[in-house]
Amino acid sequence: MPNPSHTSSDFDALRATLIDTFHRNRRMVAALLAAVAVILAVNAVRPGGAATVEVWVAAHDLGGGEPLHRADLALEALPRSAVPAGAIVTRTAPVGVMLGAPVRRGEPLTDVRLLSPYLLAAAASPRDLAVPVRVTDGPAALALVRPGERVAVIAAGDTGVGSAAPAHTVVAAVRVLAVPEHSTDDGLALVVVAATPRQATELASIPSSDRISVAVRK
Repeated sequence: MPNPSHTSSDFDALRATLIDTFHRNRRMVAALLAAVAVILAVNAVRPGGAATVEVWVAAHDLGGGEPLHRADLALEALPRSAVPAGAIVTRTAPVGVMLGAPVRRGEPLTDVRLLSPYLLAAAASPRDLAVPVRVTDGPAALALVRPGERVAVIAAGDTGVGSAAPAHTVVAAVRVLAVPEHSTDDGLALVVVAATPRQATELASIPSSDRISVAVRK
């Protein structure tokens, strides 16, 4: 049976040792306690980390109607609430995919902005052809037309006496595949449409002197 006096003496000795250690190292202990307090305070005011999603964004301003290269793309972590519908979140960069419209630097890429690696894969029929149409009023066409819209292509000939011949509809409804962002120095703009073989022939038959415009259909 242990001697109570020995137990009490051992406890007193241990307490004395701890008190002495504390006094000799009180500066270190105080510093540790202060550091813990700072960490707890920072954690208390730090907002809860919002869940993020990595999406592909444009690394610089991009024009429409051109395939994407790896240098055109960057991965960016966005809060889940800020990720637009249809954002491209695949781990593999969408290299080679055709961009259907211009995109600003930092803008997330979405499915409606991208065509497939080949323009014709976005056409409705496997028989469709991708046909470039040079629209005369380029700036107006670039402001009006978007990929996926259905347009009528209208031509007006030049009579050679300073007046234009009556305009006529070349094709009544073709779907726009791509609209490159720039117009040429002569005011022309390129609109790429999906056309049947017959429509492609009609579009190719437009005289180069004709003024060509497009009208958006419902």
